Amino acid sequence: MDNISGLHDDLLITILSFLPTEVAVSTCVLSKRWEFLWMWLPNLEFVSTCVPRPGLRDFIDRKLPIHRAPVIERLRLHVTRYSHIEPENIKRWIKIAVSRYVRELDIDYCTKNKNYLLPSSLFTCKSLVTLKLKWVARIDVPSMVFPSLKTLQLENLIVVDGLQQLLSICPVLEELSVDFYEYDKTKEFSIIVPSLQSLSLLIPDIMFLDRYEIDTPSLKYLKLVDWSYKEHYSLIKNMPKLKEAYVRVGYSNLKVLNSAIGSVISVKRLTICSEGVYGDGFVFKHLEHLNLCVCQKNSSNLLGNFLKDSPKLRVLDISVVKDHRFNKRYRMVSWNQPSPVPECLLSSLQIFNWSRYLGSPEDRDIAVYILKNACHLKKATIYSQPCSF
Repeated sequence: MDNISGLHDDLLITILSFLPTEVAVSTCVLSKRWEFLWMWLPNLEFVSTCVPRPGLRDFIDRKLPIHRAPVIERLRLHVTRYSHIEPENIKRWIKIAVSRYVRELDIDYCTKNKNYLLPSSLFTCKSLVTLKLKWVARIDVPSMVFPSLKTLQLENLIVVDGLQQLLSICPVLEELSVDFYEYDKTKEFSIIVPSLQSLSLLIPDIMFLDRYEIDTPSLKYLKLVDWSYKEHYSLIKNMPKLKEAYVRVGYSNLKVLNSAIGSVISVKRLTICSEGVYGDGFVFKHLEHLNLCVCQKNSSNLLGNFLKDSPKLRVLDISVVKDHRFNKRYRMVSWNQPSPVPECLLSSLQIFNWSRYLGSPEDRDIAVYILKNACHLKKATIYSQPCSF
């Protein structure tokens, strides 16, 4: 017997867990010592790309039913129709996972069948803590409860009975991420979850909403990206525990921008990107770290407002946020230089960072103003970017 084969089962299973599932399964041919070890892996991952893999379906059908671990900690299925996998296969594998008390289920499955529904057995799973769904077509919400679900991620799918109906069966949900399907015909939605601590919401440009409401009294982190072309109403309220926020609002939808700004005035850390400039009357009494995206022409005036309205600002980052669809910067309009000098420049600003600096007259005016008036500045870093004016 080789030295590795002489190790304890638990240690060998740990070693196998670092391998892709299909590679781990292949070790069963090494010897009788290895024949059944893979069956006790806590995490199973089956992934196919756009390259056709017709054998993957049969592989999962053969191996998943004979898996022996009493609890599947994580099952990850990222598969496509190029692997000849049909909705019936997905349903069958989900049922097996539910019978093994799966704790995390991650499914990314794109199918031509837009009426495909997840199996009702999924909603009977009391062990499920994390559920991630992408491109799985539709969810028909039953009158059942996910008693243990704490993390829910939804991307590019349709909830038949509405998002709030789904959230209502998740009584202990703490983390929610929703990336709406571009052609979703939803006109309004609500996110009212008392237990929620982290919320990430992406509304695409061609989703024609009328209104939405967010009421999350335990929320600590908010990411709101709203690019809808259509002017709409938003009610964002009741976030007394919010500490950090990321806000991106497009197409000068000032109603949404002002509602979002009003909900994040208590944060200590804020990242913001907006084509519009928020209205008067907002004061960020607790804001210490501002990351301002300057990809838009009006970013200079947005910066001026924040300098005036953030008396305790300690760190100012000027950049283009990393997850932009198009990674480019527009030349900013000339800004209205704040007068008198804002309180944060006189008393609190210590760190100033600027990346994607173009060196335009508008950029230079802003940089000179901040460097000249920041009385307690300890560190300033400016990274230039070639420009073509």
